[in-house]
Amino acid sequence: MSAVTLAAELALLSYDDAAGTNRLGTPKLDYGLAGAVLLELALAGRLAVTDGKVSVVDPAPVGSPLLDEALGRIAADDRRRRPKDWIVRLSKGLRERVLDGLVADGVLRRDAGRVLGIVPRTRYPSPTGAEPPVEADARQRLVGAVGGEGAVAPGTAALLALVRAVGLDRRLFRDLPRDRVKRRLKEIDEGAWAPAAVKRALDELHVALMAMASTSAIVATTTGS
Repeated sequence: MSAVTLAAELALLSYDDAAGTNRLGTPKLDYGLAGAVLLELALAGRLAVTDGKVSVVDPAPVGSPLLDEALGRIAADDRRRRPKDWIVRLSKGLRERVLDGLVADGVLRRDAGRVLGIVPRTRYPSPTGAEPPVEADARQRLVGAVGGEGAVAPGTAALLALVRAVGLDRRLFRDLPRDRVKRRLKEIDEGAWAPAAVKRALDELHVALMAMASTSAIVATTTGS
């Protein structure tokens, strides 16, 4: 199995294991996945955010086709763009690529069909209908971090930032006291779990992602009302 990216973990946490449907909706998950790619590249020391713009500080491949393609796109662009601009640009077609990778690794199954025999629909359930081990590992790390005390691994802290940005925290931590969850998430967010320069980039990307996710939720609510 290929190395598990933050985007893959976020996708697994966002999809219903049995039904194979996206519980976050579009475009919130799409923006979240793009944010995950940017966060992971920043965490790997490949990106920085200076003067509100994303820049490549190390063009060396990370070793993940998904991440390296995004890194190449950013490096080849003749303009320095804001985090939210890259979130929109990278989000196009990203969910399908992430899900295709999970299907190729046997983590999910692709079920293509039609609603009422007319509208095409593709679902991505777990092959067993139960939570895949990769997702269970991610969930346990998150719950352990929020339910515990002390330092948190950088990858787990970044995933926590993502689930908070897209609004998955209420579902993931519903068995924990809400006031504790809020306090612990704030504590982790403000912690020194990455080098200062990387943490600044991650913070700026996180703010941009939260703004994008909030906007998409408002649009979805307005459209559905």
